Amino acid sequence: MARQSISFTQPNDEWLKTQVNNQEYSSKSELVNDLIRQARNQQVQIDWIKAKLEKAENSGFTNDSKEQILAQSKSALNE
Repeated sequence: MARQSISFTQPNDEWLKTQVNNQEYSSKSELVNDLIRQARNQQVQIDWIKAKLEKAENSGFTNDSKEQILAQSKSALNE
């Protein structure tokens, strides 16, 4: 595992210490690694949503009703 030296602002350091003192995590390193994992997972979800939005924007406009769009979406989920 790579070792790094990082600095935290006072409020962030206090928050990290509180999480460790509350036994949520065994160390600040464990907590920081968990936060990074969460951020990475969140970025994957954001990228997926962006891709879906771009695809939708590029597909153009429709004259379908809300009901027709909903039915098409449900149908696509069942495929």
